[in-house]
Amino acid sequence: MEKLAVYRCLKCGNVVEVAVVGGGTLVCCGENMKLLDEKSKEGATEKHLPVVEDMGNSFKVKVGTVAHPMDAEHWIQFIEVITKDGAIIRRDLSPGQVAEVIFPMPISMLGTVRAECNKHGLWTK
Repeated sequence: MEKLAVYRCLKCGNVVEVAVVGGGTLVCCGENMKLLDEKSKEGATEKHLPVVEDMGNSFKVKVGTVAHPMDAEHWIQFIEVITKDGAIIRRDLSPGQVAEVIFPMPISMLGTVRAECNKHGLWTK
């Protein structure tokens, strides 16, 4: 288990991010939770990679070059920024919202961006 690893319960859909690494196994609904691999390359039909746009004193992160669906069956659950100094800023999203977030900091602070799709897992840039 690693710090910042993301796990999902395959029964109920709970998502957990590891803040502090301890011992043991993450369990939900009586089963081990699944570690979500961080995907960084698109397939031919998937549009999940975070796209970052510099806006001067802030930057925008949207999911995919084409707008990602945000309906009750398929949506981006969160967009997360990990800064170069290790701060974690996450915005939770819900169906019906747009899969984009403006982060009020200069892009020079950006380390990693991650987006989590309820159907297709964790994507990183």
